[in-house]
Amino acid sequence: MAEKSAKEAASSLDFIRTIIEEDIKVNKNDGRVHTRFPPEPNGYLHIGHAKSICLNFGLAREYKGLCNLRFDDTNPTKEEVEYVDSIKEDIRWLGFDWKDREYYASDYFETLYGYAIQLIKAGKAYVDDLSADEIREFRGTLTEPGKESPFRNRSIQENLDLFERMRAGEFPDGARTLRAKIDMASGNLNMRDPVMYRILRASHHRTGNDWCIYATYDWAHGQSDSIEGITHSICTLEFEGHRPLYNWFIEQLGIFPSRQIEFARLNLSYTVISKRKLLQLVEEGQVSGWDDPRMPTISGMRRRGYTPEAIRDFCDRIGVAKRESTVDIALLEHCLREDLNRRAQRVMAVLRPIRLVIDNYPEDKLEMLEAVNNPEDESMGTRKVPFSRILYIEREDFREDPPKKYFRLAPGREVRLKHAYYVTCKNVIEDDNTGEIVEVHCTYDPETRGGWAKDGRRVKGTLHWVSADHAIDVEVRLYDHLFTLEDSSNVTEGTDFKDYLNPRSLETLTDCKMEPSLKDAAPGDRFQFLRQGYFCADADSTKEKLVFNRTVSLRDTWAKIEKALKTKG
Repeated sequence: MAEKSAKEAASSLDFIRTIIEEDIKVNKNDGRVHTRFPPEPNGYLHIGHAKSICLNFGLAREYKGLCNLRFDDTNPTKEEVEYVDSIKEDIRWLGFDWKDREYYASDYFETLYGYAIQLIKAGKAYVDDLSADEIREFRGTLTEPGKESPFRNRSIQENLDLFERMRAGEFPDGARTLRAKIDMASGNLNMRDPVMYRILRASHHRTGNDWCIYATYDWAHGQSDSIEGITHSICTLEFEGHRPLYNWFIEQLGIFPSRQIEFARLNLSYTVISKRKLLQLVEEGQVSGWDDPRMPTISGMRRRGYTPEAIRDFCDRIGVAKRESTVDIALLEHCLREDLNRRAQRVMAVLRPIRLVIDNYPEDKLEMLEAVNNPEDESMGTRKVPFSRILYIEREDFREDPPKKYFRLAPGREVRLKHAYYVTCKNVIEDDNTGEIVEVHCTYDPETRGGWAKDGRRVKGTLHWVSADHAIDVEVRLYDHLFTLEDSSNVTEGTDFKDYLNPRSLETLTDCKMEPSLKDAAPGDRFQFLRQGYFCADADSTKEKLVFNRTVSLRDTWAKIEKALKTKG
């Protein structure tokens, strides 16, 4: 039985954990597991990065290893301290800590320069005078080999001299590059003498103007892993073709052989996950900023009301694979609902109010009715909500001429007011000019206090409500998917990805009414508005006016999909 259990455990491992288990078994790297999360500080992190964060930090935690945070800051023209700070905040919010292992590729600029000198001396790197366009032209194609640069066979001494002068700032930007000397006929384009350094006069957020040559990503990334002793360098699939280059550099330099392993990045339906495209949305004002609640950035999701627990659960459920695929955003929303269902307090909020007057309820009477805060967690207790003669209910909860299977309020119909009484509609008042119903008049049954009839009669409809005299006025923002296209990889040729922006991704309601228990809600506080969805107090909230974002609706399409699959099975 023990052997069977071991086999079952092994078969349940994903391919990355299988590799790690095998490495530990043969005591590779003395059994160490050391990973890293290496973001470029050129934008805010998004849900795709969350998958990588959970994987890298999770592996280190699982195997009692270490995980570094390393900023691959080799392009000063696109990097900002703002991005560095936001990345650290997002990782901590997700529940991970790199402790004292915060590193930067810029920490290794001098070491990388020394490595480059080593390759030049070994005849494995040379200074090239070709322009960027000429380098691309000489590179060749997937079906045609590249051409060697006329400067490829410079002497070692000349290359050393030119490279030192590049660093000293003797040449203009773009005039020269340092390239690895590998194979211009290689079937892997990444091996066709890749650029290692380019001349670029730009102030770096950490090194200032100390350098005017900057390492390319391919040159700095793998060597930084090696310098830090990273045992398992986890990358997304687009870097699979770069692995032979990283290994070549390691072999030529004779440095620590960090092992690169690639996995499929996260693609999410109705979502664009590209820092370049997300930056474009921010710069063009299509969204209010990186933390716009419609954005798939971690900061945007946090502002919308997502929990770190829900995101970690989602990343755990989707796992890691070698094949690219698109995950249904319904699964992410399902994870969120499951988490919020356990932790969010239930409250009553009327988003599109219409007045309801209880004609036989005393005008000067006020009752404080008991309401359960969360039926999923008794420890959250109860609260008191005020009930009076004039209430607000949802406009859609009344129909003068109701269709079939409409169980809410209508002339002559009795319904339950949540936590309160049964009421029966008697008549309505219409606006003389528009004919719109502005007030619904009802009577109540005093014997149904608490929402239950002593004689055992039942009603099919239950409505939420807010006492008009005690309601607080708030603004509510209803968010939907930012894009209308389910799979962003299917953008039609000749069109712009912004053509698929959802014009109904945000609806703002300014005349919402909520129970007074919400008056002290602080930004980030999450609630379930009964029958409406889960909402979060927004950062725009002030003491004078609260603003709430709809985090997610109550409708769980993923749960229905799972139920259908189980039934079918």
